[in-house]
Amino acid sequence: MSPNSKLTSTIAIVGAGDVGATIAYSLIMNPVAGEILLVDPKEEVRDAQVQDLSDATFHGNTSTRVRAGTHKEAGQCDIIVMTAGAKQKKGESRTDLVGRNKAILSSAIDDMKPFASDTILLLVANPVDVLTYFAQQFSDLPKNQVIGSGTFLDSARLRGILAAKAEVAASSIEAFVCGEHGESQFVAWSKASIGGVPLELALPSNIKLDKNAVAEETKNKANNIIENKGVTNYGIGGVAASICKSIMFDEKNILPVSHWQEDLGVCLSIPAVVGRKGVVRTVEMGFSGEEKEALQKSAKTLKEVLEA
Repeated sequence: MSPNSKLTSTIAIVGAGDVGATIAYSLIMNPVAGEILLVDPKEEVRDAQVQDLSDATFHGNTSTRVRAGTHKEAGQCDIIVMTAGAKQKKGESRTDLVGRNKAILSSAIDDMKPFASDTILLLVANPVDVLTYFAQQFSDLPKNQVIGSGTFLDSARLRGILAAKAEVAASSIEAFVCGEHGESQFVAWSKASIGGVPLELALPSNIKLDKNAVAEETKNKANNIIENKGVTNYGIGGVAASICKSIMFDEKNILPVSHWQEDLGVCLSIPAVVGRKGVVRTVEMGFSGEEKEALQKSAKTLKEVLEA
């Protein structure tokens, strides 16, 4: 179905838990689509979320409408955001979730088929790189139309940490976390900048940056949040809405999303141009030698999970 053959643009969110509802709320507050469909087999929870979210649309500053939908309807939407899956528990790694969430993903995709030819499938559930790979296998959509949120949130966290240290706005920081959204992720320090100036030159002279400590803080931030409140939902809600906006409006923003890497044989995050067709192209980063090694290590880690 062509986007021009529908009266309104539609985003489906599969999974009406904390993360799915927060993504929906972000899409209501910053309208991207005319309609949001919430899909979840737990109908009572889904319907309660629809009612609660709808209340946020009635104050007059948004034209977005929210309703309950089916998996079949979701398959015909412009974007399908997959949040459905088991929650990451305290002390559990993202890769521990593979078996449970792979089965949930396979069932959901079967229920949504056949997909509209121009549908974009956005994976948010963890482990996001592994599930993005399997979603490409299960859905039969072109690989550029199946992407994961990847290290976009990690990169946002990194920008926040660096902005606080440099005492500048986070929007002035250009820095990416790449590779797996997980233990083997790495910061592309060689490309980090503030206001277009290389990081080392732009930092105040009295600031000594411990790059390893910053990378560890970035990587562990989610675990710290989960340890204390049980879930991370606001950060990923904002990030997923930003990806949807770049797709729906064909903005072609450069975002560190998880997508297929032909030379590595896995899905992982390298900055890519994201538009209405999904990933338009991967950006050639010109990684340093050390970063290239970290990328290979990350790919190897993910392959071991896929082949387990």
